[in-house]
Amino acid sequence: MTAPGRRSSTFTRLLRHGFTDPSAAERLLDGGELAPVRDDPVLLEALGATADPDLALHGLVRLLEAQPGPTARRELLDTLIAAKPLRDRLLGVLGASEALADHLARHAGDWQALVTYEPRDLHRGVAEFERGLAEADDPVSLRVAYRRCLLSIAARDVCGTIDVAETAAELADLATATLRAALALAEAAAPGDAALCRLAVIAMGKCGGHELNYVSDVDVIFVGEPAEGVDGADEAKALRAATSLASHMMRICSETTVEGSIWPVDANLRPEGRNGPLVRTLSSHVAYYQRWAKTWEFQALLKARPVAGDPALGAEYVAALQPLVWQAADRENFVPDVQKMRRRVVETIPVAEVDRQLKLGPGGLRDVEFAVQLLQLVHGRADTSLHSGTTLDALEALAAGGYVGRADAAQLDEAYRFLRSMEHRIQLHRLRRTHLVPEDEADLRRLGRSLGLRTDPVPGLLRAWKRHASVVRRLHEKLFYRPLLDAVAQLAPGEARLSPEAARERLVALGYADPAAALRHLEALASGVTRKAAIQRTLLPVLLGWFADSADPDVGLLNFRKVSDALGQTPWYLRLLRDEGAAAENLARVLSAGRLAPDLLMRAPEAVALLGDGDAGGLAPRGRAQLEQEILAAVRRADGAVQAVTAARGVRRRELFRTAAADIIGSYGTEARPVEADPGALVDRVGGAVSDLTAATLAGTLRAVVREGWGDTLPTRFAVIGMGRFGGHELGYGSDADVLFVHEPRDGVDEREASDAANKVVSEMRRLLQVPSADPPLLIDADLRPEGKSGPLVRTLKSYEAYYRRWSLVWERHALLRAEFVAGDADLGRRFTELVDPLRYPADGLGEDAVREIRRLKARMESERLPRGADPKLHAKLGPGGLSDVEWTVQLLQLRHGHTEPALRTTRTREALAAACAAGLISEENATTLDEAWVLAARVRNAVMLVRGRAGDTFPTDPRELAAVGRYLGHGPGHAGDMLDEYRRTARRARAVVEDLFYA
Repeated sequence: MTAPGRRSSTFTRLLRHGFTDPSAAERLLDGGELAPVRDDPVLLEALGATADPDLALHGLVRLLEAQPGPTARRELLDTLIAAKPLRDRLLGVLGASEALADHLARHAGDWQALVTYEPRDLHRGVAEFERGLAEADDPVSLRVAYRRCLLSIAARDVCGTIDVAETAAELADLATATLRAALALAEAAAPGDAALCRLAVIAMGKCGGHELNYVSDVDVIFVGEPAEGVDGADEAKALRAATSLASHMMRICSETTVEGSIWPVDANLRPEGRNGPLVRTLSSHVAYYQRWAKTWEFQALLKARPVAGDPALGAEYVAALQPLVWQAADRENFVPDVQKMRRRVVETIPVAEVDRQLKLGPGGLRDVEFAVQLLQLVHGRADTSLHSGTTLDALEALAAGGYVGRADAAQLDEAYRFLRSMEHRIQLHRLRRTHLVPEDEADLRRLGRSLGLRTDPVPGLLRAWKRHASVVRRLHEKLFYRPLLDAVAQLAPGEARLSPEAARERLVALGYADPAAALRHLEALASGVTRKAAIQRTLLPVLLGWFADSADPDVGLLNFRKVSDALGQTPWYLRLLRDEGAAAENLARVLSAGRLAPDLLMRAPEAVALLGDGDAGGLAPRGRAQLEQEILAAVRRADGAVQAVTAARGVRRRELFRTAAADIIGSYGTEARPVEADPGALVDRVGGAVSDLTAATLAGTLRAVVREGWGDTLPTRFAVIGMGRFGGHELGYGSDADVLFVHEPRDGVDEREASDAANKVVSEMRRLLQVPSADPPLLIDADLRPEGKSGPLVRTLKSYEAYYRRWSLVWERHALLRAEFVAGDADLGRRFTELVDPLRYPADGLGEDAVREIRRLKARMESERLPRGADPKLHAKLGPGGLSDVEWTVQLLQLRHGHTEPALRTTRTREALAAACAAGLISEENATTLDEAWVLAARVRNAVMLVRGRAGDTFPTDPRELAAVGRYLGHGPGHAGDMLDEYRRTARRARAVVEDLFYA
């Protein structure tokens, strides 16, 4: 007897053998049914080897209790202990499938089906299953016989006698035998109908592909013809008879009886789906596919296989339609259609299930199947070896023909087998149709153990699943591209590879407009036996997919070749792309998104390092203080002003690239970083980064010019005041720097000398920042100064004070709303700001005359400055609801209320708009409308500059450029029209608010 508080030795042994509830197991073993063998080590070892020892023991006790008498129980126990094959099969099934344990408890003699152990028993086919179902004479007995056959498949599956592909094939063969048996029952019930028609059952989907699951709809299509000897005029009557037989056959399989159902028979893949007739003649099928079928319907026909009914008619169906399948790739937008369908499938998955979906989720079974089917359809036209409905067989054929890299095919094969094994074991447990990985710890433990993961089965299972899903995600697009490199790299002689024509077809299908040039680039990058070429062959399959996801894949590939040529001898370049997780995708997005970022990169390709995700890289914008520190340090080291400003412009070019790259990646999104959810944040980031960079560049240029001409001290204090978008921290990529220059002679310095020095500084700064070089120029615009172009370029602070006191016009006060110190003498800049504050935030607000003048100026600007021929509704700056509308409306509120509302005293449009809303000067709804319009218009201007490489305020007319702007703004391929409609709607709503607030 076990001492109190101590575990029995049986309890300890049960724990060691994997039981999770040893106490309950001990009670079952001590019960009457298992008492004769409770101490037999063979039994415990066999139970411990199952997926769920507790479940297996419970199922065994139920089976013993169900035996008709002591003799039957003794026979079962004796056979179980003596015959290892039966022991492994029976306990393996009981430990993996609660549903089959239920079946055995109801049909206590069916365990005998697992006793046979002969070579022919190892791989059963349709004939063996037909014999197993032969005695079924009604739907109930058919279900019992079906479960008995299923029991034999499951037993050999869980014992590893057959692998996952053989299991799936046997399940398809069992389905074939079952459909034949069900059709025979239907014909026996209606011999008159059977005599009138010929009916063929065509298996589709996984059944047709010989890769069925344990629990799955069986997809079919029916073909009917009048029976031989029946008058052709009675075709309608024959079709009615065939429809009656087909419907009855479906009910026999699908309806629930006392023995449950077998599986649903689904005929929705037929022409016109559920809206079309259940049975059609062969000629009707052919006519439909020739005239009306969609791309996905040809994809579905890849797996069509006659399985039941009239074999000759089934063969005629396949012979008639197979040629049409292999013409599908010639259809317009074939590849985008297939890929769109895949995306649509993913989008329909409930959010809560995406991460648990084995079949439909990213990196799931459907990714492998879609990729394989797409390649079959593209290349199967000329290569009949690809005409297989079975995914793994087709994948093997694609690898053998050079259409898929062998290493990629091997990895996909392994991942697909693992994911299908998971799917099989999940469904086998309760024989329910599901593709979701369970969340319950016990279910995960049983699943992991069923796949051979006995040590830490749950963590091991989750690691293996994520690893295989990651392989599928990584490879399913790369499958299309790696063979293109093998076609041009010309490595191992005799290795199968794509022909030039096949490579060209694939590139065209994937969106490359000039496949010949693309192949030349690939050859230049990937040919040879050098380490560099080997790394390129690793990188390019992934990069080509990312290029194809852009509006202009050809440009992306060309730019990549240029960067690679420039950095080819640099040891860190390819290593960065290979080893840094985000760098390669970031580079692909940047190179294929337009002209600006690649142009900036080509001038100094080493900036690629910024795209890495390590400590040395990073695309976060740098602050003004950090930029100024770097530029001023470069100025100190430089030999003269020219060299100093060249260094400053080099920093500006690099930082412009950093900002543009971050903007593109935030707008496109990558695997590592989703699309920025707040477009306003993107605009603010660009505006702030470019404005800070411009201020730092001006500060460095000012220091360089002063050092060159006057040493450490200029005869006059000097400050640069940012105006317009510069002062508002809203510069775009193509914006000029609007500024005012102010100076103040130092003590004892003649005013003329001070003025001459200040003018020379301005003149030299403007010249040096526009000197032609590899770096983009920085244009300084001082036209917002007093008296405009007619006034002096530089004034003293006293001169500004005198002018503004006596002569300032409304438009100048309006312009001063954006005035902010940006470079030079900070104290002088502060005093200038204090000088203009009473002008831009007048104590008495704005008089009606001034308001009318502002409205008049706005109307004049709209009529005179809008380019001739431009569509006003699509002009992001001057059009209705554009930047100008929003900004003038906000600025009018600032002029009127800035004195009494301190929060309005800001140079930034969005900040001022939010302050006006908080102060109750504009409703929240109207503020949101104006903000959305301003952000969209600003993003349009940024997109145009990024895409075209030159500034513009309207949408491009070139289709590819327009598509690229659309991608930046979040509109997929073929949705440029939606983008323009969205802009018009947004601008129209904003204009209505402007009419109410500005013009009313």
